[in-house]
Amino acid sequence: MLKFLETNFRIYLSIYLSIYLSIYLSIYLSIYLSIYLSIYLSIYTCMHACKYCKIKIYSFISFPVVLVGDSGVGKTNLLYRFTRNDFNAESKSTIGVEFATRNVSIKGKVVRVQIWDTAGQERYRAITSVYYRGAVGALVVYDITKPLSFSNLEKWLGELHEHADQDVCIMVVGNKTDLRHLRAVTLDEGRILAEKNNFSFIETSALDATNVGEAFNNLLVDIFKVQVENKPLDVSQKNVSKKLNNSNDTDNKSGGCAC
Repeated sequence: MLKFLETNFRIYLSIYLSIYLSIYLSIYLSIYLSIYLSIYLSIYTCMHACKYCKIKIYSFISFPVVLVGDSGVGKTNLLYRFTRNDFNAESKSTIGVEFATRNVSIKGKVVRVQIWDTAGQERYRAITSVYYRGAVGALVVYDITKPLSFSNLEKWLGELHEHADQDVCIMVVGNKTDLRHLRAVTLDEGRILAEKNNFSFIETSALDATNVGEAFNNLLVDIFKVQVENKPLDVSQKNVSKKLNNSNDTDNKSGGCAC
């Protein structure tokens, strides 16, 4: 009797396991295949859409830029105005560094600007100087109502030359032109200092947004010339450029978009 029960138990167990496994496998395979097919179809559709509609997808070019100058000259609000189109009248002195990004288009290429707003206080000097390394551009800012901030530009420029890349593009910025009735540094003084060092120069107001966009954009165009246009392509870049040119020639021969 026990032997009979044991035999039947084994039969039922094998049947149960076979049914359970078959159901489990069928569910698992159906889910896996549906996910795989959906991903494959979405990629296939996107690739063909890009091909026939001639959508060009470019990788970002990244430009690290630093804002340097005395505390209180308006560096943080220049950052806010350019990245957020905002102004904070209650802005306090930066502690260490502040960071923001913005994507801009330069000569048909997307450039991601990484802007580091460095503290102007002496006690943060060891921290902020680290961010000069690797920077390809710098806005050296002074307050047109504070002659001391203008005199200290030589110190800031010296730190940039010591820690930043030798190809760094520098623009001298006289900020707070909205306070022209309190001006203590003339336009010519700022321009002469910049020309003497072969730097770009501009005066801005973060409060009313005067020349803020122009300051950043002009600096970025200078950086683009140095970092992209004036640098020779390496072998891999030449191959990529050749493939892109061949692709463009093929697209031109194939006719217009069918969408």
